[in-house]
Amino acid sequence: MSAAHDLLHDYQHVIAELRLVTGSKGVFDVVVDGEVLFSRYEVGRHANAGEVLELFRDRHAQGIEVYER
Repeated sequence: MSAAHDLLHDYQHVIAELRLVTGSKGVFDVVVDGEVLFSRYEVGRHANAGEVLELFRDRHAQGIEVYER
């Protein structure tokens, strides 16, 4: 899943918990540290490429450097 990969690649040093929740009828949620970051059910579509990472950056990563390797 590219959303999980992108989040953990750049922000593994600040994310305590990442959950990908699936269910019936195409339910798919991305939950970071207890907050629903993206919900396919609520939005009515799949996330666009890079959308989940951008949502995380806007809400949680202002001023935080990406993880250095």
